[in-house]
Amino acid sequence: MQNIAGAIAGISHRFIKMPATLAEQEETMRKFHRLANFPSVIGAFDCTHIRVKKICEDGGQIYINRKGFPSINVQVVCDANLKIIDIVARWHGSVHDSRIFRESRLKQRFEAGAFSGILLGDSGYACTPYLFTPLLNTSTPQEERYNSAHINTRNAVERCFGLWKQRFRCLLRGLYCDIETARKTIVACAVLHNIAIDMKEDVFSSGLEDEVNRQSHAVVLAAENNVRGNIRRRQFIERHF
Repeated sequence: MQNIAGAIAGISHRFIKMPATLAEQEETMRKFHRLANFPSVIGAFDCTHIRVKKICEDGGQIYINRKGFPSINVQVVCDANLKIIDIVARWHGSVHDSRIFRESRLKQRFEAGAFSGILLGDSGYACTPYLFTPLLNTSTPQEERYNSAHINTRNAVERCFGLWKQRFRCLLRGLYCDIETARKTIVACAVLHNIAIDMKEDVFSSGLEDEVNRQSHAVVLAAENNVRGNIRRRQFIERHF
């Protein structure tokens, strides 16, 4: 299992990648726009916990998440087709989602101007010029339309999680191999998920929730959000909604 997972994870760069060229980014934005008329989106993202075996040695407690079980907290960005276009599967379960993004290579790429579009995240993240979150309180029809479009567009990542875990039930039941093999297996499942989507493989729906065992995010105060992000979001709402 370890060798197979490692081999598949080793070619993940060929199958898991953000849209690089301007043409690819524009096509990604067009597909997201069709979902709920929310413009300029190139990715919906969130984190999900994958259960792992209990680690008894010193330091094992860092894998215990807020729900009380050991896990790897996995950050995923998906496109409108529910393909995984970025994944981070190296953080232990006690780490908050916002820290994973804050220390990710993806954040650095957005700050360096590598992408022309924006990400959609939930209220557990800070609002920035390249990452839009929902408004905590709406007071105008424009703001209500923005929040509605945001929710319906970002829902792609919840559906992605549901589809991914239906395809690979080990992600639902838990991975009871060693941690390094678990990380490789998670990435390998993401690669195979994308290949299955490209091949238009159907998945039997068992009526599971879109996201099973999904962590609930703590809502951060608006004052903690990035000021520039709030200004950009306000301008965006006034222009598009």
